[in-house]
Amino acid sequence: MDALAEDPARPPSEVLDLLLANHRQFLGFLERRVGSRAVAEDLLQEAFVKGLDKVDQLEKTESAIAWFYRVLRNAVIDHYRRQGTANRALEAFAAELETKPEDVHGEICACVSRMAATLKPEYAEALQRIEVDGVAVKDYAVEAGITATNAGVRVFRARDALRKQVARSCGTCAEHGCLDCTCGGASKATRT
Repeated sequence: MDALAEDPARPPSEVLDLLLANHRQFLGFLERRVGSRAVAEDLLQEAFVKGLDKVDQLEKTESAIAWFYRVLRNAVIDHYRRQGTANRALEAFAAELETKPEDVHGEICACVSRMAATLKPEYAEALQRIEVDGVAVKDYAVEAGITATNAGVRVFRARDALRKQVARSCGTCAEHGCLDCTCGGASKATRT
């Protein structure tokens, strides 16, 4: 006799064979209810995994099919519950964004703004106008009375000087994108 069939922890092979023989019907049942073959395949796989632990509790192989359809119905219900929860969370987030637009400038580390002010005045002004105020480089060039090329070089050098200042002040925090700065590093910054 097969050693696996004698194992009491292993479900009866005739029940497993019956469930596997109905794989296509189970998949069709799920696909009609969820509208996606991929989702149906995932749900069926999960149901097989969960169900195999309980197959040995069945007394008759005739009840295995009806029992497994109940398992599949519960899987569909759980799927829609999870999907509904995710949809409600997305809707709440969208509503929050509509009522309270994200303050991008509030997310920027306060010490970076203070450090930018310690740069050469023309660098600080270039960063303020271009990076913070959103003025185009060519428009900033007109404001500052310089060529667009000179303005581009100035903002490049200003960014580089600020990057070095942040690295000196914040160390590894700056390398890893600190968004919750509590370092107080701006007080250590020196004019570059």
